[in-house]
Amino acid sequence: MPEPIPVGSVAPDFVLRDQNNQEVALTALREKGPVLAVFFPLAFTGTCEGELGYIRDHLPQFDGDRLSTVAISVGAPPTHKVWSSSQGFLFPILSDFWPHGRVAADYGVFDDVRGIPNRGTFLIGSDGAVLFSAMVGPGEARTVDTWDAALGAIPEL
Repeated sequence: MPEPIPVGSVAPDFVLRDQNNQEVALTALREKGPVLAVFFPLAFTGTCEGELGYIRDHLPQFDGDRLSTVAISVGAPPTHKVWSSSQGFLFPILSDFWPHGRVAADYGVFDDVRGIPNRGTFLIGSDGAVLFSAMVGPGEARTVDTWDAALGAIPEL
């Protein structure tokens, strides 16, 4: 199984398209503060819906003055558009479609046998440093403890 990039690493930069086909750049998000990058395998799957549903249901913790959250998978923007609309996901769902899984590979969470990312969770500071890093493998779900630990790594203002 791949190894996620560790805490203290410089987060690889990326520019990906969201569910509305708009470019989203990590550097631009970091200008507003820390960024939580949440890699997930595929849209329209129960575990992924549950995990991103947790973010949706607790959105003030995940998106506001202190934090921006993006979810990243290998699905195409039109697929993410339909899925995010049906699920009420208001945060960016980014497409790592082409080159296929490049950003997930840069973060050490791409499963090149299955062609999808593992569930990687990274808190990236405004300076680009990785402040939190965790990954669970295929068939495993992130727990509330993972979300709490990631949010707990946000620097105090």
